Amino acid sequence: MRQIEYQDIVTTVQQLCIECCYELPADVFAAIEHAAASETNDRAAGILQQLMENAQTAKQDHIPLCQDTGLTVAFVEQGARATITPPPENPDATITDAINKAVEQAYDIGKLRKSVVAEPLNERKNTGTNTPAIIHHTIVPGEKISISIMTKGGGCENKSQFKMFNPTEDKQTIMDWIVEVVKQAGANACPPFIVGVGIGGDFEQCCLISKKALLRNIDIPNNAPYYAQMEYDLLAAINALNIGPQGLGGDTTALAVKVETAPCHIASLPVAVNIECHSHRHKSAVI
Repeated sequence: MRQIEYQDIVTTVQQLCIECCYELPADVFAAIEHAAASETNDRAAGILQQLMENAQTAKQDHIPLCQDTGLTVAFVEQGARATITPPPENPDATITDAINKAVEQAYDIGKLRKSVVAEPLNERKNTGTNTPAIIHHTIVPGEKISISIMTKGGGCENKSQFKMFNPTEDKQTIMDWIVEVVKQAGANACPPFIVGVGIGGDFEQCCLISKKALLRNIDIPNNAPYYAQMEYDLLAAINALNIGPQGLGGDTTALAVKVETAPCHIASLPVAVNIECHSHRHKSAVI
């Protein structure tokens, strides 16, 4: 068994959170740059140029890309032969505690907006720490821990949708619904988007894989040709909507569509769409 220090988890996640909010991933920046060069609408091209300038300024000046510094979502893959050594002062501390401690510290150190309320309907009192984080933890082979952090803004998250289709529905019906979800999101979710799509699983897994799809590099298609083609066709249909950057028209409503699938019940066909704005903030590390 490999022992991993609790503080190593805290330090790593803290750094990932701050970098997420300050630095646009290279693949996203490159996609915006490519879109700006090929955009036929001059106003849209100008907006894309402004998005790149914003990203460069944020990175250079160590300030947030967006005032909404998001709800922290952590995807953790812990090797079966990796264990966490808790701190002496708290022998019962877990990896969940480490991640939440890191988020709290990061949002203080990085001067990031804290946007989490303790309960959803009654008082909606801010926790003041941007915790608890949303943590998806799985056990995988090996002795390492892989952590991916996404700081997900509220505006784009609010436009995400789920639908349970009849298993007899055809591919075009599914695609038409996905495009309609993006159309409904419109300017309110800050396009150009990265669109995560989950197909299969059950109610909760479908939504989970639609968000996990957003972690895939923009340049890497689904490894199954059928779904890679579906991604390509969906992107073309979405960009034909003429919503454009910031909803002001143009060829670039989305930068990418990423589809992930999972086995499902013979009576089910769940589909989820997770909308991500142009400020697509995610970082990963392996310990």
